[in-house]
Amino acid sequence: MKITRLRLHGFKSFVEATDFVIEPGLTGVVGPNGCGKSNLVEALRWAMGETSYKSLRAADMDAVIFAGSGNRPARNHAEVTMTIDNSDRTAPAAMNDSQLLEISRRIEREAGSVYRINGRDVRARDVQILFADAATGARSPALVHQGKIGEIIQAKPEQRRRVLEDAAGVAGLHARRHEAELRLQAAETNLTRVEDVIGQLAGQMEGLKKQARQAVRYREVAAKVRKAEATLFHLRWIGAHADVNESGQTHDLAVREMAERTQHQAEAARIQAIRAAEMPALRDAEARAAAGLQRLTNARELLDREEERAKERVAELERRLAQFEGDISRAQQQTMDADIALQRLDAEDAELKEEIKSRVEKRSGVDERVAEAEAVLTETEQQFTELTTALADLTAKRNQLEANVRTHRDKLARLDQEISNVAAEEQKLTEETGGFGDLDELTATVESAEQTLAASE
Repeated sequence: MKITRLRLHGFKSFVEATDFVIEPGLTGVVGPNGCGKSNLVEALRWAMGETSYKSLRAADMDAVIFAGSGNRPARNHAEVTMTIDNSDRTAPAAMNDSQLLEISRRIEREAGSVYRINGRDVRARDVQILFADAATGARSPALVHQGKIGEIIQAKPEQRRRVLEDAAGVAGLHARRHEAELRLQAAETNLTRVEDVIGQLAGQMEGLKKQARQAVRYREVAAKVRKAEATLFHLRWIGAHADVNESGQTHDLAVREMAERTQHQAEAARIQAIRAAEMPALRDAEARAAAGLQRLTNARELLDREEERAKERVAELERRLAQFEGDISRAQQQTMDADIALQRLDAEDAELKEEIKSRVEKRSGVDERVAEAEAVLTETEQQFTELTTALADLTAKRNQLEANVRTHRDKLARLDQEISNVAAEEQKLTEETGGFGDLDELTATVESAEQTLAASE
């Protein structure tokens, strides 16, 4: 076998695809340092199956891929292909059917290497044995690299023996013997494992025999169970057949009953038609009754609201009367002009009585709520009489109280302002409740009395 061509693509400094043709005779490569001469030898060794990246002057195996330069990007893979002339048929028997052998190795970053011989994937071991049979290889003395001569001179006897074996062409036999020893060792391991498995299976045989006996017993019991189930199903079929006959009789009875029910339904439909003819008149009566009920409900709600407003007004009057009682009590302690107050009260009393008499004649249509207001008014008149008596007593004390008149005038002015506010509020309430007839008139009379009492203070 002879190497006729070496093709490099992306391997170290050979970024582009480069073909190195080896012609018959002596082929030499000449060039300055760093031009890639040593890379050619390392490419041969790498394609022959070299596994040590240190011997290839690399930090790791991915370092054989072109790492890029200032003007060229890095590659993701590298490939070296050797073309070998096998016209003398000295290749191993498995590959000796072709005159040309193309041996390639391709590596991708972080993916490992792939070996091919004539386009067929093979193991790295196959490539190494191929070159070992040809008395060469990645670590053969035939490939002399930098420092190789010194290594041979300083080699130990075992290493020199390896050199002699490579020269004699028996290195491939050692590789094959080592592989055969590994296979024999694996076969012995498998035989030991088979013996263990046989012993384990022998232990399982008893359990399987017991399970077989149980299976036979199970089949016998299952046959009896199936027979019993068949008998049971037959009995159930007989019972179901009897049920079918009984259901047929029941069906006939149901048909006759349905005919009777149909007649009853026809009669009910006739009666329903009669009732439907009578329904419009009943619905009209119901509508009229509902309208009357709605009117009564509305009237009742209106009366309830009026009653509620009257109660609220009476309660307000009671609160105002209580307030006026307190004011009268305070007024008894204050200085006032008794003569002027008495004359004013006499005149207003006469007017109040006349107005009360005229309002009493108009109150014939007022209900029990007006009676309650009259009671309140009577109580007010009594209080007014008591106030008149108190004012008579105050007349005797007029001279003593004159010294305090100036002090209490300011208080009287504030009371007048409060009374004016109350009168305005009462006027507002009168406007809001203007539709209550005589009850509103009586309320106005009471308010007038309240204003009179306030003015007397």
